[in-house]
This record gives sequence, C-alpha cells and structure tokens, in this order.
Amino acid sequence: MPSRDRVQAFVALVEQARFVEAMEDFYHPHATMQDNQGERRGGLDVLIAGEKATIARFAQMKTDPVTDLLIDGDKVVIRWRFTFTPAEGAPVVMEELTLQRWEGDRIAEERFFYDPRQLRPPPA
Repeated sequence: MPSRDRVQAFVALVEQARFVEAMEDFYHPHATMQDNQGERRGGLDVLIAGEKATIARFAQMKTDPVTDLLIDGDKVVIRWRFTFTPAEGAPVVMEELTLQRWEGDRIAEERFFYDPRQLRPPPA
C-alpha cells in the first residue's frame, strides 16, 4: 500500500512532464496498463517504449496540477488533465481518470478512463 507522500511524489514527476522518469521510479517491472476497454499491455519496458512513442508525437506535453487524488489501501484514483501540443496544429486537451493498483510502493496495474472524442483535433 503506498503512502500519500509516495503517491504525491509520483504525481509531482508527471506534473513536471518527467513521464519516463515517473515510470522508471514508480512502476513495477511487471506493471500493466489499459485504456478504456482496450487491450492490456504489460511489462515496464513495453510501457516505457509506448510512452516514449507518445512523447515523440508532440512538440510539448503539459500536465495541469492535480486537484483530485483518492487513496484507499492499494487503490489510487487520479484525475489528470493534459495538453498535447503537436508541432503543427491546435493543442488537444484531454481529461481522464486513472485507477491504479499499487503493490507496495510501485504501480502494478493502471487503467485509464476517458472519452476518446477528446483526442480529435478541434474543428477548424
């Protein structure tokens, strides 16, 4: 079960756009992720490679300060708000909830819940 300080340290790295470092420092080697009802993907190397691919698609990724954070035993829920800015075109703002299951002080499972319509660029 993670301490509040441990979870807040994870959130702080994400808020600083240190996404890969957050994964290296806070995810379990056998961690899994799943978006909405999509396929589960797993293994820290696979997850980090996916994160690096996402980062490479954008000129900038910004995380708003987290205001909603719930911790109940080994479960954590975070409301994130991200702004993805491509090299060309309008930024895309995405809000999501993540449900995490921690094993000790590391994230073992993470599921993201969001409306995929947010990922479409705004109409011109």
